[in-house]
Amino acid sequence: MTTNTGPYTYEDAGVSIAAGNALVKAIGPLVKATQRPGADSEIGGFGGFFDPKAAGYKDPLLVAANDGVGTKVKLAIDHDRHDSVGIDLVAMCVNDLIVQGAEPLFFLDYFATGKLDNGVAERVIAGIAEGCKISGCALIGGETAEMPGMYAAGDYDLAGFCVGAVERGEQLTGEKVAPGHVLLGLASSGVHSNGYSLVRRLAADKAWRLDRPALFDQDVLLIDALIAPTRIYVKQLLPTLRAGKIDALAHITGGGLLENIPRVLPDGARAVVNADSWAQPGLMAFLQAQGAIEPEEMARTFNCGIGMVLAIAPDQVADVTAALEAEGETVMQIGEIIAGDKGCIVTGSAGTWSARASWSASHDG
Repeated sequence: MTTNTGPYTYEDAGVSIAAGNALVKAIGPLVKATQRPGADSEIGGFGGFFDPKAAGYKDPLLVAANDGVGTKVKLAIDHDRHDSVGIDLVAMCVNDLIVQGAEPLFFLDYFATGKLDNGVAERVIAGIAEGCKISGCALIGGETAEMPGMYAAGDYDLAGFCVGAVERGEQLTGEKVAPGHVLLGLASSGVHSNGYSLVRRLAADKAWRLDRPALFDQDVLLIDALIAPTRIYVKQLLPTLRAGKIDALAHITGGGLLENIPRVLPDGARAVVNADSWAQPGLMAFLQAQGAIEPEEMARTFNCGIGMVLAIAPDQVADVTAALEAEGETVMQIGEIIAGDKGCIVTGSAGTWSARASWSASHDG
């Protein structure tokens, strides 16, 4: 038992107000660089303002999303890769907004740790700011929580909150999707932000040397392939969305193609995906081989190379494909909509799997 007869301070308990203030000052330029019409206030207040009218909206519906990065954060912590998990945080939120037809407007972050390391925190928040710039939304506020005893030394966690807008009547509901619609897939940039509990389990059990070149790409370290940030699809999709050429979008996160596509389909519409219509990326093939993972398990755990799925009318395929390829996307025709119970069938040379529509948690793990 210790006895302290002197005056106690918050810093004695492990919380440095000075460090927190220094961090806010340091990230000010990062936040300012994300300003956009509708958001031009400085950080430091109790809340952040946003003016939808100044952003050009007349009768907007607001759409909100929140998410985290899952145990990919632990991979970043263990291998000093703090610079891009902030992009993941933004991506997981803004990609969920665009599937509603909404443009992301503003973002707020929550960074929690046991003891604040300003160098690490600045790197993380710089990634958040970069994600906001990529998606065109403003970082208007956040919270840094220093909580001694809650986290192991060096650990931290992240949460993100984003609000977007779509003009009334222009939101995507999936109601226009019907048998005959074509499914297009946009390539992912890697594992994105789902399935990392399995990735980390494989890394430990198979004693991977993450600091060595990847077996499937000698030009990239394995850790860099695994930590590659989630692709943000917002700016590429917005013009085509606003032109009315996309009838539904599905962000392929936890649950994979099987569980995410049905979430945006109306009753009587069933997705059929041909897994042989695109080449499995080397990283995905590596994970499957290393873990002897069954194809159905792959289809429910990882994105398998497809980060976003579009449902469009057949007569729009050429125009939409050309527009998105011009924006740098890799576009693949991966399936179609048929009549049947709402759900998804993934078929290919490795077998056939199906899932009926049900609300799916994000399975961030």
